[in-house]
Amino acid sequence: MFVAQAVASSVKLVLAKHKRLETVKSEREKLVEKHSKLNQTDNAKVVSHVQREEKDGDWIRHTIMLEGIDVPFIYRRKHNYKSLTGARVNLTYYRHVEEVAGIEFETMKVVRVKRS
Repeated sequence: MFVAQAVASSVKLVLAKHKRLETVKSEREKLVEKHSKLNQTDNAKVVSHVQREEKDGDWIRHTIMLEGIDVPFIYRRKHNYKSLTGARVNLTYYRHVEEVAGIEFETMKVVRVKRS
């Protein structure tokens, strides 16, 4: 009897955890569906993370490079953060093209970054 109760409670915990994961996934999917140009990358390894103060001095510009991708992912925050180099992250981003001196440069504008 005790074993059956323990198994039942562990099954309930697994189902509750699975339901939370489905909820998070569905929220992310809703965001991507709502904004058609929004992209999502999961479990990507960060090769480089550089933090620079912007000219106005109020913002820190974060630039990260991901393994196997040659395009920088850029986002701004008010403060410096712990380096993400070597970490695995989930990113939500838009493709952005800048023109500098007549040459187009592709970057990714990050709207959400989370450690995996």
